[in-house]
Amino acid sequence: MNAVTFAWLNGWEIVAILVVVLVLFGARRLPELARGLGQGIREFKKATRDVTDELQQAIEDEPPRSASGRKAPEKTVEQVSVPPSDPSASSEHKG
Repeated sequence: MNAVTFAWLNGWEIVAILVVVLVLFGARRLPELARGLGQGIREFKKATRDVTDELQQAIEDEPPRSASGRKAPEKTVEQVSVPPSDPSASSEHKG
């Protein structure tokens, strides 16, 4: 939990809540409750991490898209310059 969760509680209010919990559940059940709470938090964090990993993997596996939102071409065309077979047929004339 973060500090924002308990920002509206001061020290004495937290102590009062802990005393009420102790009275309601007894000293014997507190470790059991804390253990269960810890397991729940661990499972929640693991599930959150798993979902984040799955989303990250899906993003990495998705093919790249161009700026317009369309799929990028899978093959690129390279410009190839072919030298003329007959040097006298060249379009450039040296003069």
